[in-house]
Amino acid sequence: MDGSLVEPDWAPLSRDEIDSVLSRYPELERPFPILTISPRPFSSASVVAARNQDVFVKRHATGVRDAEGLCEEHRFMAHLARCGVPVPRVFMSKSGETAIEEGVWTYEVHTVPCGVDAYEDAISWTPLRSAGHAHSAGRMLARLHLAAEGYTAPERRGRQLVAGFTIFAGSDPAQRMEVYVDERPALNDYLSRSRCHAEAIDLLRSFHVELAPLLPHLSPLWTHNDLHASNLFWTDETPQGKASAVIDFGLCDRTNAVHDLAHAIERNIVEWLALVNDPEHRESVPVHMDHLWAMLQGYEAERPLSAAERAALAPMLALCHAEFALSEAEYFLTMLHSREKAHMACEGYLLSHAQWWHGPGAKMLDEIRAWARAEPNDRKATTE
Repeated sequence: MDGSLVEPDWAPLSRDEIDSVLSRYPELERPFPILTISPRPFSSASVVAARNQDVFVKRHATGVRDAEGLCEEHRFMAHLARCGVPVPRVFMSKSGETAIEEGVWTYEVHTVPCGVDAYEDAISWTPLRSAGHAHSAGRMLARLHLAAEGYTAPERRGRQLVAGFTIFAGSDPAQRMEVYVDERPALNDYLSRSRCHAEAIDLLRSFHVELAPLLPHLSPLWTHNDLHASNLFWTDETPQGKASAVIDFGLCDRTNAVHDLAHAIERNIVEWLALVNDPEHRESVPVHMDHLWAMLQGYEAERPLSAAERAALAPMLALCHAEFALSEAEYFLTMLHSREKAHMACEGYLLSHAQWWHGPGAKMLDEIRAWARAEPNDRKATTE
């Protein structure tokens, strides 16, 4: 979580394991040599070369994703694909399943998208390589949102590692926060001692006051909620490369377009790792405003934001991290039994980000508010 390399929490996929899983898929033919091992922290995954094509195999602990949890993601991806959004196709097993449970593990197998995994080793909170990439990422996110408008599945319930929007979606976030925590015993026990969530709510309350009148104008929408650069494939690795596909729908849920756009900004524009590594110098956290304006311009080239959505973006940006930070903490406590990592998620993520938005981050929010108030022609001039 500080950007350094560490041993993975989950063992890599083994050759025997991959052979057993892929033998269930009639489209795929042996042999199945492993080409890559993913560095992602919450699961184990590899690109594998079947005789007729390369595939992406991913293994989850069932406590994190059971088959039904993965099928929630797969149904959303299938809808997007039908609407023309470039996402991986999920393979179906001989028994007609897109997710296979075997003991304590759940498996899924995807096609490898067209394009280049240009940010293969990048992690969240590291910047895009160019304003051109930011512009293209914004366009792809807007395309996803337009396609998602016809998808009406209910929000996900009780899933770990999901970036939902429930705590700040109503009139009393403190009460909703307590409900969220009470439903998660391990998290409740941790926070009964820490109380950092209560401190975070106090810091974030003013942003919720700003957002609350706009909430009725934010239509519910299924969203990706993790559109950082390494969850996109690209036409090439040059600064002029375009986003060619969207991957990794593990955090998706029914939220709203502004919530998803705020996550994309949070993941790509602010270099939060600088705050983790040097918390005493919050003012030194790099913020790539040129990339922000390019991303917004790209987004609005496909899906212009309404006046209410533009006004909601600044407060949503300060709030969007909170629910996922708590979800991460629950995962660290229940699956990894690590209070140290839970501390990073609660004090180092939930609380320290809330503090930053009240300090150095306030300037960024003010610039977004000014952008939101500007006339369309003036906004375009600002972003070029």
